[in-house]
Amino acid sequence: MAAKENKYDNQYWTTVISPNTGFRGLGLKEVWRKKYLIWLFIKRDITVQVKQTIFGMGWYFISPLFSMLMYVIVFGRIAGIPTDDIPQPVFYLSGICLWEYFSTCLTSASTTFQTNAGLYGKIYFPRLITPISVIISRLFRFSLQLLTFIFVYVYFVIRGVHLCPNWYLLLFPVIIFILAGIALGLGLIISSLTTKYRDLINFFPTFVSLWMYATPIVYPLSYVTNPTLHKLMLLNPITSLVETFKYGAFGVGSFSWSALLYSAGCMVVLFVAGVLMFNRKQKYFIDTI
Repeated sequence: MAAKENKYDNQYWTTVISPNTGFRGLGLKEVWRKKYLIWLFIKRDITVQVKQTIFGMGWYFISPLFSMLMYVIVFGRIAGIPTDDIPQPVFYLSGICLWEYFSTCLTSASTTFQTNAGLYGKIYFPRLITPISVIISRLFRFSLQLLTFIFVYVYFVIRGVHLCPNWYLLLFPVIIFILAGIALGLGLIISSLTTKYRDLINFFPTFVSLWMYATPIVYPLSYVTNPTLHKLMLLNPITSLVETFKYGAFGVGSFSWSALLYSAGCMVVLFVAGVLMFNRKQKYFIDTI
């Protein structure tokens, strides 16, 4: 008697989802194949940011100006912290633009699992696409804030203030790339940890705020004269990025290739560690969130 043919014998799978191990666990090849999804998420993020708001994209210009005004009053007038003879508004804006981009990317990447829990539970796609798309979409907001800095910068130049931009300003794309990589890597690490340790969600905003004051945003690095504190400041990978931008834009401050390479090394380590942790946690995310 002939064996009965199974109706599933002639079927085959078009997609097989299986865990990756080792460096294959980065999953970047799969993200590249689905890169069209990144564009869709970028459009979604930008639309959500400006939808149902009074001033729309105008907030991106207003926010850094309000922060700059507060810093001028508190740190410039009351505390009397020097700014290396750079006009206070343009000095503070240079740091505000970089830090706002870094902090918003870091915060958004660190809440990836919580923000997209509903979507992750319904359909499969490379989970890394969502934090990567957030990092890229924040560039839209950053570019508008950067325009605010440029307008204020040009205003002071027209008034005759001696600002000395130099060739190091061409490192600006490198600065942003490293800044985004650090935010993404660390954000993925925090996101992976908060799936199990929920109290980290409450501590993280405080950590980001304290980190800003450990970065030369509202004061120049030259203001830190204590040798021990100065060395600790240089361990902060964001310090060299901020100082490089200010050195290229104003011609004052400090620049070091070794410090910049140190920041790039931190970015690589954090990114690889973050992606590996993220990919490991995503398998159990729905059960623990």
